[in-house]
Amino acid sequence: MVRTLGDALRWTAIGTQLCERAIADEPGGALAEPSGLPGWTRAHVVAHLDGNARALVNLVTWARTGVETPMYSSMDQRNADIETGAALPGAELRERFAQSGTALANGMAQLSEQAWAADVVTAQGRTVPASEIPWMRAREVMVHAVDLKGGVAFADLPEDFLTALVSDVVARRAALADQPALVLHAGGHRWDIPGADVPAAIEGSLADIAAYACGRARLGPDQPAWL
Repeated sequence: MVRTLGDALRWTAIGTQLCERAIADEPGGALAEPSGLPGWTRAHVVAHLDGNARALVNLVTWARTGVETPMYSSMDQRNADIETGAALPGAELRERFAQSGTALANGMAQLSEQAWAADVVTAQGRTVPASEIPWMRAREVMVHAVDLKGGVAFADLPEDFLTALVSDVVARRAALADQPALVLHAGGHRWDIPGADVPAAIEGSLADIAAYACGRARLGPDQPAWL
């Protein structure tokens, strides 16, 4: 499928709501419980999402003003901010998540057609049009809504998002060296990841294949965690 700017904005809104649902009305200390990501509590995931929204606001500012505004001052600072955020009281951390998400949504709503076409640079050093910002956020809130272990599963994510997600992951993995060759099947969808060996055929539901591609399920050769 060809995803559009409208698709990514819609998915961002849905994913944000799923994250809010996953962390809402938790008893005291619940965010200190383990998340679905090794070494991270649920609070770490929320702090990461908060920091990601603030970083993407920087890219929105860059696109709107033309003034270079990197996502993070450094990756060390990014990681330190996550640790600091994860140590905050749960109510304060939830409020930060809500505020940064709203700031990002409001900032994106103000971008002109010209600003959406402006080039910005991601934390990984990729130059992309600003129209990629909503997709970058959609991936974060959708996948991490599952990692929060608050009752959200890949099967709860929109099918069109899952299709776009697997296509994105496969495209990036295909560009890496030393990847196992895979053929992923989900319903009428097929994705190929080239490799040196005979491809392993992996079949499942679209949700299962998305979870596997993101390193959140074991259906075949291990896949590293995505995001």
